Amino acid sequence: MTIPPTAPSVLIRAARVIDPASGMDQIADIAIAAGSIEAIGSDMDTIGYDRVIEGEGMILSPGLIDPHVHLREPGQMHKEDIESGTNAAVTGGFTTVCCMPNTSPALDSPEMIEFVRSRAEQVGHCRVFSVAAATQGRKGQRLAEIGLCLDAGAVGYSDDGDVIESASMMKSVLQAVKTTGKCFMQHCQELTLTSGAVMHAGTVSAKLGHKGWPREAEEIIIERDIRLNKSIGCHYHIQHMSSGNSVEIVARAQREGIPVTCEASPHHLLLTHEAIETQGTMAKMNPPLREQSDIDALKQGIADGIITILATDHAPHTNDEKRDTLAGAPFGIIGLESALGLYHKALVETGIIDWPKLIELLTINPARLCGLDSMGLGSITVGGPADLTLIDPDCSWTLGESDLVGKSQNTPFLGWTMGTRSVMTIVGGDIRNERAFSSVH
Repeated sequence: MTIPPTAPSVLIRAARVIDPASGMDQIADIAIAAGSIEAIGSDMDTIGYDRVIEGEGMILSPGLIDPHVHLREPGQMHKEDIESGTNAAVTGGFTTVCCMPNTSPALDSPEMIEFVRSRAEQVGHCRVFSVAAATQGRKGQRLAEIGLCLDAGAVGYSDDGDVIESASMMKSVLQAVKTTGKCFMQHCQELTLTSGAVMHAGTVSAKLGHKGWPREAEEIIIERDIRLNKSIGCHYHIQHMSSGNSVEIVARAQREGIPVTCEASPHHLLLTHEAIETQGTMAKMNPPLREQSDIDALKQGIADGIITILATDHAPHTNDEKRDTLAGAPFGIIGLESALGLYHKALVETGIIDWPKLIELLTINPARLCGLDSMGLGSITVGGPADLTLIDPDCSWTLGESDLVGKSQNTPFLGWTMGTRSVMTIVGGDIRNERAFSSVH
């Protein structure tokens, strides 16, 4: 991501500034100059700024951060690439994304980490950090170049898309990642329980005649890894949690002081396995959509502070790929453009959490997960980077194909009406996305 050397000076006036990192939640002005936050105050003089934005009625938050996206570059650029994926990110209000290593070749070496950094610098619309593969080629057999990837800028480790199947290798990974001070992100899937499965094991899979994917496939891996990590103490992070039972497993580990965190994704908070009957392959994802009881448990886990991060698992696929049979189509959906509105619908409109908590789950918590808080990301501080998201908290809009600016449109949420939306995304003081709203002039 290239920030212009002379980014314009901007004053945002009278917005509701919510910065969970500092506890700020008040009407304030934010002044931006040379890519940084110059001042925070009230009734500031507008003279001398290149742009003045009247933010009355808007929420101004730290730039949203997504720690779990698939940009598909290198190797699958027909689905997405760094340029298109980061455009989708800023459209949705995200100023930073962390890309997963299941590319071709995998992000398992310092050269590959440097490749992503260089490409993002050239064509990215927002900040891009790499999560490096934990094993060579993500094959789960040999450790990747853990230390060298750290030196090249990796912000975490994962074999995402695949579980590390061997307990022995998993222990070695936890030990190696522990030395870096970074987190390990696990894709929790016990493979012998999921071979040939395309959806949740329940009444819908039985009705449609498909092999079911049980909750235990997720829960067994979580329990195994927590036990392995008990004496190691690596920061262990569970990706895209889907089973309600997993919440209690994590809660128990957290009570014991084991460093484990977890994330939820929009689809697992809003859709059940019944969506397969109406949406077909657009509702096929890994882990699969489950039941209302799981949604309720995940939401309660968020309310109780057990699940502390929200991440999209943005997974682009082409229309042709998703037109395949349920058995043949790939898993996954996109999420960057619609995530904020969907999270609001699932969590704020239902009274599970309030705006400050939602912003915490989308900014400072993922920043801390990946060590980005040390760079000033995820918070609003004088002298810190001017990465900001301006949000209309009361904006009814319906997701249409024209709202999807990435290369792929594989989402079951087309036609959904949401009640909030990002209206401006500022990265390093540079306005990277803007849509009309009445207070901008």
